[in-house]
Amino acid sequence: MQSIASHKLKIYNSLSGKKESFSPISKDYVGMYVCGPTVYSNVHLGNLRTFTSFDIIFRYLSHIGYKVRYVRNITDVGHLENDEDHGEDRISKKARIENLEPMEVVQKYTYDFHGTTRKFNLLPPSIEPTATGHIIEQIKLIEKLIKKDIAYEVNGSVYFDVIKYNKLNDYGILSKRKIEDLIHNTRALDGQSDKKNPQDFALWKKAEPKHIMKWESPWSDGFPGWHLECTAMSNKYLGEKFDIHGGGMDLKFPHHECEIAQSNACFGTNASNYWMHANMLTLNGQKMSKSTGNNILPEEIFSSVSPFLSKTFSGSSVKFFMLQAHYRSVLDLSNDALVASEKGFNKIIDAINILECHKNFSKQTDFDIKKWANSCYTALDDDFNTPILIANIFEVVKFINKVNIGKAELSKEGCTELSQLINSFVFDIMGLQKNEISLNQNEKLDKVMNIILELRNDARANKDYSLSDKIRDLLKENGISINDNDKDSSYTID
Repeated sequence: MQSIASHKLKIYNSLSGKKESFSPISKDYVGMYVCGPTVYSNVHLGNLRTFTSFDIIFRYLSHIGYKVRYVRNITDVGHLENDEDHGEDRISKKARIENLEPMEVVQKYTYDFHGTTRKFNLLPPSIEPTATGHIIEQIKLIEKLIKKDIAYEVNGSVYFDVIKYNKLNDYGILSKRKIEDLIHNTRALDGQSDKKNPQDFALWKKAEPKHIMKWESPWSDGFPGWHLECTAMSNKYLGEKFDIHGGGMDLKFPHHECEIAQSNACFGTNASNYWMHANMLTLNGQKMSKSTGNNILPEEIFSSVSPFLSKTFSGSSVKFFMLQAHYRSVLDLSNDALVASEKGFNKIIDAINILECHKNFSKQTDFDIKKWANSCYTALDDDFNTPILIANIFEVVKFINKVNIGKAELSKEGCTELSQLINSFVFDIMGLQKNEISLNQNEKLDKVMNIILELRNDARANKDYSLSDKIRDLLKENGISINDNDKDSSYTID
């Protein structure tokens, strides 16, 4: 367990647009809320990148000694098409298409979401509340906003008055959008004449007679607005002001902007001290989109049914690929990138396996382990910089491979310390796993290579240097280096 005091953690705050020293509201305690999935379809890789990013943040905060309450919601009502206040509820629409009850759709895709996060070894949150489980809390917030004269009711629906709010506050503080530009670029849409202003957003929507998902309220039988649920649930479990609010970059506006407005109007706070956003994942240089077919579902990675992929990949290989880019950077997914990532991940696992079975200890260690560990922690303390962490891990992998071929020394104490540290960074903090498939593949590779090395050793013994060199050169061309010594040979994967 690390000491919190020994870390000078900095977090990029989307609210201020710069890195800030992290100082929690309560000593040694962190409250973190992350917007979860809308469960109307299979979770896509873009969502998964966001949840992977905050999984690392959750793991690292816990690792250095914080007690973290991680709340990640399930949206199971109120998220309308195109993220607007009009149109059909996404879950109700899917229920109609699949001829299911809405809650059957919710159950089906919540199960899929949990199954996928397990395959990628993402830790479950401390609390996972649902929007439908907090209707009462949302109604109470609406009543409070109406009482403060910042919300108004028309024909059974209730809207947040953005123009009135902006007179005393800054609507656009997070997204850096100006209300004047929003007014200029918006227009009243058909069916939205109830609104005072096009920028106003729904807190409660009156349900049409055919609408299945609806609840009684003081205004009508209806359902809550999408933005309201997160304010209600974060407030209930983390308080009027908490430490970290996270989500994908696509949620910054309007979702998170509206959350801040609701929280400011109700409690006089921006909800969270640090707003964090994970950037998007593209595919072959283009935005992922189901409509254009430029899309891969997580399950397609495991089954290799996608036309974009040449083979299957493990959850850890994909997760490792994601962690090689900073969470705030756009990351492009491709078959070649996944193949390269898998090779890199396997090199790390091979090095860990070498440490576990290493027996030829020396009196000293030709590597400054403490300095290396500090460089890893420095990277993570700098806004969770996993690319720098991984670069540092590859440095120690080179050292381990030198130890393996007798070109560097490692003491027994150094081996124990290094093994504990690299396991901590790879498995505990990054959440990667040694999976059975990769282990079996490594075992098969070892058996094949032992046969090849034996044949090459026979060629050397018989002074057939032409064949011996040919085997060495062909292996080198395919990324495998032969390490010769006086008695035997070994190999390393480049």
